[in-house]
This record gives sequence, C-alpha cells and structure tokens, in this order.
Amino acid sequence: MDDDYRGSGLTFPDGFLFGSATASYQIEGAATEDGRGASIWDTFSRQPGAVLHGHTGDVACDHYHRLDDDLDLMKSLGLQAYRFSIAWPRIQADGTGPANPKGVAFYNRLVDGLLARGITPIATLYHWDLPQALEDQGGWTARDTALRFGDYAHHMGEALGDRVAVWTTLNEPWCSAYLGYGAGVHAPGVTDRLATLRAVHHLNLAHGLGIQALRASVTKPDVQYSATLNPQVARGVDDTSAEAIRRIDALGNRAFTGPMLRGEYPADLLADTASITDWSFVEPGDLEQIHQPLDVLGVNYYSTMRVRLWNGVGERSSADGHGESRGTAWPGAAEEIEFLPTDGPHTDMGWNIDPAAFEDLLVELHESYGLPLMITENGAAFPDVADESERVRDADRIDYLRQHLTAVHRAMGRGADIVGYQVWSLMDNYEWAYGYTKRFGIVRVNYETLERTPKDSAHWYAQLIRERAIPA
Repeated sequence: MDDDYRGSGLTFPDGFLFGSATASYQIEGAATEDGRGASIWDTFSRQPGAVLHGHTGDVACDHYHRLDDDLDLMKSLGLQAYRFSIAWPRIQADGTGPANPKGVAFYNRLVDGLLARGITPIATLYHWDLPQALEDQGGWTARDTALRFGDYAHHMGEALGDRVAVWTTLNEPWCSAYLGYGAGVHAPGVTDRLATLRAVHHLNLAHGLGIQALRASVTKPDVQYSATLNPQVARGVDDTSAEAIRRIDALGNRAFTGPMLRGEYPADLLADTASITDWSFVEPGDLEQIHQPLDVLGVNYYSTMRVRLWNGVGERSSADGHGESRGTAWPGAAEEIEFLPTDGPHTDMGWNIDPAAFEDLLVELHESYGLPLMITENGAAFPDVADESERVRDADRIDYLRQHLTAVHRAMGRGADIVGYQVWSLMDNYEWAYGYTKRFGIVRVNYETLERTPKDSAHWYAQLIRERAIPA
C-alpha cells in the first residue's frame, strides 16, 4: 500500500457528490443591507484585539452582490454540490419574528441559481453568526435561544424546503460552545466554564428542535437531514495518553454524538465535569427532543492533536491548535491534560497534515454510528503567492487534497459509507479571528479588487470531478 497517501487514478462511484463549501459571514458582506441585523461576529470583530488587524466581515468577498458571477464560477469548475450557510440575522434581524422577505429572496436566488446550473444545494442553518440580540439575552447559554432556532428553522423549511437537497442544522457546535464561550477566541468571546457546558446542551437542543421544525415544514420528498461535527482527533505519546484521549473524546465528541445519535450524555462526561455543573439545565424530555433520526452525518476534518496527562512538572504545553486564549476549550480537563506540539508538515494555520488519522476517523465513525458520512469541510490554508497574472501555483494545496481524498477512498475501501466531499473552501475568505490573513480557497480573491481567479488547485479539482478519479 502507498503509505504516503498520494494516490492517483483512484476512482469514485457515480453517486459520490464532489463540491465545495463556504459560510455566510465569511463571504457574503452586505452586513447592514436589506434588513440584516448584527451578528455576534459583527460585534466580536470590533472588539480591540479580537481579530487580527481589526478585520471584519462587513465586505468579505462581497458574495451578496456577486452571486450570479460566483454561481457561474461554480459551474465552470464542474461542482456537483455547494454547501452554503444561511445568515440567521439576514432572516430575522433580532432572531425572532417573521422572516425578512429580502433575506429570504437572496437565498431563493442562490438555491434557484444552483439548480439552474445543475448543482445540488446543501444548506447549513447555523455557521456561527448568531443574531446579537439573542446573545444580549444569554446567547447559547440561554434555553430560549434553542427555541428561537426552532422557529428560524421552520421559516427556512417553508422558504426553501421544496428545493434544498440536504439540510444541516449546526456547523461545528464544538467551536460555537468551546471556542466561543470557553476559550473566548471566537464570538462572543466569553471565558466561562459553566457557560461553555450550558452552550453545549442548548446547541444540542437547537439541533433537535431544528430537525423537527424542518420535518414539519419541508416539502421536498427525497430530502436528507444532518448535522456537521468536527471530531477532535487526539493521538497519544505515552502510557498516560489513553486517559487524556478519553477525556478529549468525551468533551469534544461524545458531548454531541451522545445526545444527537444515542439520546444520552455519556456518564464519564458528566463525571469529568461534575466540579463545574450538575447538568441540571438538561430538563426532562430534552434528550428525546435532541435524539432525532438523521440521514447523513457531516464531518469536518483538518488536523490532529498529541496529548498526555500532565505530570505537574514545568510549564504545561497547551498546543491544542487554537492559539493562545484567556480561557479554556477543555472545561473539566484543562489542568490535567497536556497538548504537545504536533509533528510536521503543517499548514499555514499551524495544523499538522495527517491523512492517516482522517482515514481512521471515517472508519471509526462508520463503525460507531452506522450513518452515511459526508465530508462537509476539508482543505488547507497556505501562504499563496499570485504572479503578475494572478495565477497561484498552489502545489502544496493540491498535495494536501490528494492525500486526503486518498484517505477518503481508503476509508470507503474499508467499508465506510461516504457519500460526498466538499472542499473547504470555494474561495479565500474571512478566516474568523485570523481575519483575511489565511487563504483556504481553491479560488483566489484579490481583496483590493475582489476579483476571483481559480488557483491551480481549482483546475486540479475540476479535472478530478470530470474524471471521477484522483488525477495523476
């Protein structure tokens, strides 16, 4: 077997959906137009020091005004699917009340434009841009936010539910809860361990209520329902690592898969966090509400961690891949676990490249939950340099994609039911707390002119889609 994961000529079945993914706040811009309200990222990005260089998503890639051109670009690359997210504050400025007709009209144009070009629409209801008005009332620490999410999901099911093929409730609720309310490096920038765990539960509840609201309002007969998780993949270094990995798995993974897919919070998670909360915010009936049948599980994967229990000697390493922070993304485990630097190579995010771990993860998810899997995000940031003609010769990104698509192919060979792959990202965009300093796109965006130019990786990916095989 080719151990470097650089396969070529590996073929994918006809039904496998190749596409690309984006998120509303990262590309849309038009932050105050047509009735859109403020989101927590509009607020957070204006806090001094929260985002590199004070960058905001006010303009981003100006996708809102360049929709038709971007749709034509997708078609030119041969994308079979496009995973986008809906900006909740564009639909309900304050997170409540009737749907904003102008906001709905934009997503109607998007979905109709995709279908007219033969591209399957995959819609994500929540990719981190919570209406600020709801955050002012507690955000994801408040139970009411989950109820409001159910109403919002119903509005979108009514508006787009005759055409969208796949509905995803939440994107990476781990980031929303642990980075937003624990580490404080994402919006809303809170550093509170109890708030983190309350947010975990209310995000789970929102998912369950959202699925039920969609099922009540969607009319398309062959629709699929999903959630997208970013499994935390930890690897060990010594004989204490097994316990460290168990704790990471409980907090980072089973805190979501437990209630969503099995209808329970794991006993070890409750024990690990008992010093923070008794979980009394989980009310009777909540787990039944959360545990809704799903058709597909979305998987976002980028990198791994190296962990062990800390021996208490010297300075504890905290290289978990999410940068320096005032708080912790690991409530109940932060003082006991050491995150060691990973072996290279690394992307521009400082994230290690480990396609073997990706293969193993996909097989483990298949064996644990038995759901069809869709890769909803996978890609890499590199310090791309454009030549005089704006061409980007991003051989490092092509190599990354080759390795990870080889991993997907191998996982399928081991029995994993994988139905599609959405590369992150269609275009360079606003990379959250890193602003515009990290480029993930297969299409270059010139942030001065907003001109789009497909990189070499885009042409490579287009060839892969045409031939349904990893190019030589």
